[in-house]
Amino acid sequence: MKINLTGKDINITDDIRYEAERKYDRLDKYFSKEEEINLLISKEGNGFKAEATMFLDKGPILRAEADDETYQNAIDQTIDALVRQIRKHKTRLTKNRHHDSIRFENFDETFDDEYKIDQSYDDEINIARTKNIPLKPMNTEEAVMQMELLGHDFFVFYDQEEMDVRVVYKRRKGDYGLIVPAR
Repeated sequence: MKINLTGKDINITDDIRYEAERKYDRLDKYFSKEEEINLLISKEGNGFKAEATMFLDKGPILRAEADDETYQNAIDQTIDALVRQIRKHKTRLTKNRHHDSIRFENFDETFDDEYKIDQSYDDEINIARTKNIPLKPMNTEEAVMQMELLGHDFFVFYDQEEMDVRVVYKRRKGDYGLIVPAR
């Protein structure tokens, strides 16, 4: 497992780097090749927050975050969350995406009980509603204003300069994010 470790409001020491690498090595058994993970550890108040993001081949993105009093516990919680996500999406990844980078044979049958996985999730996705929306060319500021006027958490629009689809969204901290699809 290749870890891109960064710190926010905290210096990443050799001890933190060693602990993260040692703990994330547990995930190697679930992947058929070397995977890359972005791990952000930040100091928040009296505790720590760990955010882990993995971009797997052929599209799936696994993401987990956890808050705890120690960075070790926060790292452990993100690992557990990533394993739950892999297990939860196992059927969908194998059936729909023909995903071969995850080795599912390393999940034993007791895993579902241990992590309390809901088996009904493996059923087909039910799209309850489809909306057709006209995309109007606008700049990012206009899109944020439109999103706020509608009271939504995200807004899809055409960037008036690039004439490409963009998505603005409201973040938990109250500021905004912009998604720019890469080709």
